[in-house]
Amino acid sequence: MYNILICDDEKDIVSALSIYLSTENYNIFTAYTGQEALDVVAKNDIHLILMDIMMPLMDGITATAKLRETSNIPIILLTAKSEDTDKILGLNMGADDYITKPFNPIEVMARVRSQLRRYTSLGGMVKKASHLVIGGIILDDEAKIVTVDGEPINLTPSEYNILKLLMENPGRVFSSAQIYERIWNEDACGSGSVVAVHIRHLREKIEINPSEPRYLKVVWGLGYKIEKEASK
Repeated sequence: MYNILICDDEKDIVSALSIYLSTENYNIFTAYTGQEALDVVAKNDIHLILMDIMMPLMDGITATAKLRETSNIPIILLTAKSEDTDKILGLNMGADDYITKPFNPIEVMARVRSQLRRYTSLGGMVKKASHLVIGGIILDDEAKIVTVDGEPINLTPSEYNILKLLMENPGRVFSSAQIYERIWNEDACGSGSVVAVHIRHLREKIEINPSEPRYLKVVWGLGYKIEKEASK
């Protein structure tokens, strides 16, 4: 059984989400501030978090940033605003996805299942190769460890799966839509900014100089690729 944490300062929303998710037999934990969410995660084995952005004492953006210092738990942000800035800010802090209020229960369930599927598949999906090596990057798909020049790096499930996709297909260009559809298993409409944020995070983690990448390259107007051989 998966343990899901719902964090929102509006108790009616927490209650509604608890009812929706309980129908799928998820074990529900609740919190009403970002700090409460951190406390719950510290004491329990949580598999996914639904996190409101606007909360008192500690907001969801701050809580997400703190969680990402030590954890790769999938985080879906809940936002009452439709502006892209809120969504992008959350993704910049390490969130995996977002849902805009008022939300559709069917959409919530689909996104939760999608994130849990990707998160758990890191330990059980069929691999093309257990070790992928390009230049100084080594991806060990059995141990779920990525190292760059011998140093381990901490990736979220989405970042890991994007890197794995590109390393399995060196030199091949994937559009933002292709990456989104393969990693998120959803229609790619309006997904370009989501993919761009994750690509930027990957560059910051695997590149010595993200502004002049050796590995993860942009093919302008077409998409992204991992070089077959890293440029010097």
